[in-house]
Amino acid sequence: MRSKSVWAWLIVVSVVAGFAWTLHFLYEKSQDKPVVYETKTPHIADVVLRTVASGAIVPRREVIIKPRVTGVLDQVLVEPGHKVAEGDLIATIKIIPNVVSLNAAEARLAAARISLKSAQRELARLSLLRDEQLISQGEFNEFELTHELAQQEVSAAKANLQLVREGAIRGSGKVSNQVRSTVNGTVTEVPVKQGDSVIEANPFSEGTTIASVADMSDMVFEGHVDESEVGKLTLQMPTRISIGALEGISFDGVLEYISPKGVDEEGTIEFEIRAALELKPGTFVRANYSANANIILDRRDQVLVVQEAVVQFDGDKQPFVEVMAAPQTFERRSITLGLSDGLIVEVLSGVELDTPIKVPTLAGEL
Repeated sequence: MRSKSVWAWLIVVSVVAGFAWTLHFLYEKSQDKPVVYETKTPHIADVVLRTVASGAIVPRREVIIKPRVTGVLDQVLVEPGHKVAEGDLIATIKIIPNVVSLNAAEARLAAARISLKSAQRELARLSLLRDEQLISQGEFNEFELTHELAQQEVSAAKANLQLVREGAIRGSGKVSNQVRSTVNGTVTEVPVKQGDSVIEANPFSEGTTIASVADMSDMVFEGHVDESEVGKLTLQMPTRISIGALEGISFDGVLEYISPKGVDEEGTIEFEIRAALELKPGTFVRANYSANANIILDRRDQVLVVQEAVVQFDGDKQPFVEVMAAPQTFERRSITLGLSDGLIVEVLSGVELDTPIKVPTLAGEL
């Protein structure tokens, strides 16, 4: 009987203790925990305001080589990547003569030969008359000129026939069926192959492109910037150009061209820009590499800065920060700001180096 009463008391005490602990837990949980604010301190850094333009790396000078005659490619002697000098042979063209032009050239040659034979016979006859002093020397000289002109016409007719048939005149040094480079550089593109038909460049057609030759040692960045940024740009601004295909490598450049006219790109007005690229020794940059140009709009070197996250605004009033006056106690202080890059901002006055500044809760959470 006594043991039962002991167990009853133990159960009652346990229930009361558990109830008391629950009340204490709920009370502690209902109490607000002290807020500990994160702080940042001003420090010395460079503030660089940039804008980014996307584009590509292209040769400053790229020449399109086109044929001077129409025909079929007989040989293509270069491939992309080959280096060529001015005058180097790139391709040869087999002429497919026009039937009408060929018939006209053959008829011209036949007529010239007939005229030459007639002139030769007449010249022989007049030579005898001159020897017998039956005609004057002046009359003989006049017909001798006619004979020489007939000879010249035969030579011209032969050359014309050969040009129509082969696209070239032997021994003249002017071979129109040979396509040669007009500049020194690297072959960047050969869009044709042996057996393709090609058309000469003329006032009615731009002609067939045989090859493109570019100077790969002189490259530029070509890109576009939004109309909201173009007003901040000026010529000779320094740029930092990064190429997606060359990780960890960037190139210096100088802005040398800003288009005076914008282009509508899917509802956005964009302006073309161009920047000279300073190549690094031992680094080969291929044409049409995609790249981004970081254009430095303004900068401040080694100035006092704070994180943008600690700066607060109150309507049209001067911006302010909350400076620590005592542990976890802060006071409001107005500051004067300078250049900002979006992450840090220059401080002209209001706080000093290493002053603890409260990070607003919302900013801290972001």
